[in-house]
Amino acid sequence: MLIAIPDLLTPAQVAQARRLLDAADWIDGRATAGHQGAHVKDNMQLPVDSPTAAEVGRLILQALGSNPLFMSAALPLHVLPPMFNRYSGGQTFGTHVDGAIRTLPGGQRIRTDLSCTLFFAEPDEYDGGDLVVEDTYGSQAVKLPAGHAVLYPSTSLHQVTPVTRGTRLCSFFWIQSMIREDSRRSLLFDMDVAIQQLGAESPAHPSVVSLTGVYHNLLRQWAEM
Repeated sequence: MLIAIPDLLTPAQVAQARRLLDAADWIDGRATAGHQGAHVKDNMQLPVDSPTAAEVGRLILQALGSNPLFMSAALPLHVLPPMFNRYSGGQTFGTHVDGAIRTLPGGQRIRTDLSCTLFFAEPDEYDGGDLVVEDTYGSQAVKLPAGHAVLYPSTSLHQVTPVTRGTRLCSFFWIQSMIREDSRRSLLFDMDVAIQQLGAESPAHPSVVSLTGVYHNLLRQWAEM
């Protein structure tokens, strides 16, 4: 399940983040790559202890917590603090799969069920730089407006194509969902969307309550806390 999340950040929030990110000190992204990723990764990243990463990361986490689409699609249990990368001058990140386990700042390990990329540069600011995700429907290329995000299973093979003009600036992070299996998350998401549509069209329809009960009973059965 690949889901675009429009307007996660407002234009004012994007502009604020861009000012901070443009003034930050960046390092070679291979410093934080795993064994497999180091062979195909060529970009710049903010250090994990960067004050800028922490400040902009808090802005992103606050926006995620108040975004109904993200909450419905991800059903998050834990969200890793956002990280930041930058591509220019032909830089790329070849085909790879994200590591299954990540560590929170306090030492707690989380399972990476979902990956999320949030865009800070407009598509016309750079050439290339598509996020290409392999899923059950084939390859999907994603290049979204600034402030928009895309959510996809961390089990997916994916890559960032070479940036041949301009600079691609993004945040990326991982989520451990209450629902481990992508197929079950997809089913719950589709049901939640249908319940909301039915509720908006026929608020008094008795099926709204019945379907909501089914949704929560499935969530109760499948959720890991």
